Amino acid sequence: MLQTQSTREFNPRQTCHEIAEKSSRIVPRARSIDLDHYAHLFVVLACLGAFDTLYYHEWRARLPAMGPLARSELQLHALRDFVYAIMFSTLPWVAWQGRYVLPLIGLLVVEIILTLWDFIVEDWIRKPLGGVYPGERVMHGIMGIVYGAALAYLVPVLRVWWSKPTSLATASPANSIVLGWILTVMAVGVLLSGVRDLCAAVGMPGSAWPWSRRNR
Repeated sequence: MLQTQSTREFNPRQTCHEIAEKSSRIVPRARSIDLDHYAHLFVVLACLGAFDTLYYHEWRARLPAMGPLARSELQLHALRDFVYAIMFSTLPWVAWQGRYVLPLIGLLVVEIILTLWDFIVEDWIRKPLGGVYPGERVMHGIMGIVYGAALAYLVPVLRVWWSKPTSLATASPANSIVLGWILTVMAVGVLLSGVRDLCAAVGMPGSAWPWSRRNR
């Protein structure tokens, strides 16, 4: 009678241990991919936002020169800039773990609310200029798509952070420290832009520079 070659005896505990060990090697890789993707998308979003601000808000519309005439839109831009400054400066370096995920989700939702509100406000603020520029509307649509894609990659990361003990843990950028520093520089830029818009909204002297202040 032929005997089969010696085979490894099935051990449920050992098999489960092997599966868990393999999963522990796969999951961090998946998390790394998610981190890398949302960081890249936030860099793209920051670049689009910088172009939108410099070209449409500053050069074409010259919103800071409108001062209190554009107070509502400038205030919305300032608040949104402060939200982005927090996200850009922390997400590459800090893991919002445990209950700290909740205020981060709050920031993400606030950004959406401010953007939707801005869509309404800018229509009547820009009436003296002939309305919102067609290219600017397209830019806003593209930025919304990029933001949504970034959130799609960020949500799995938030689920992992939620399962961790509550803390603001120091973390390095997923695959490139360059991305972290790019977003940090962008955070400084968007913060300064927000301060400028806030000062222009209240008509602070010099806040319209280099443009001349507009009057009714």
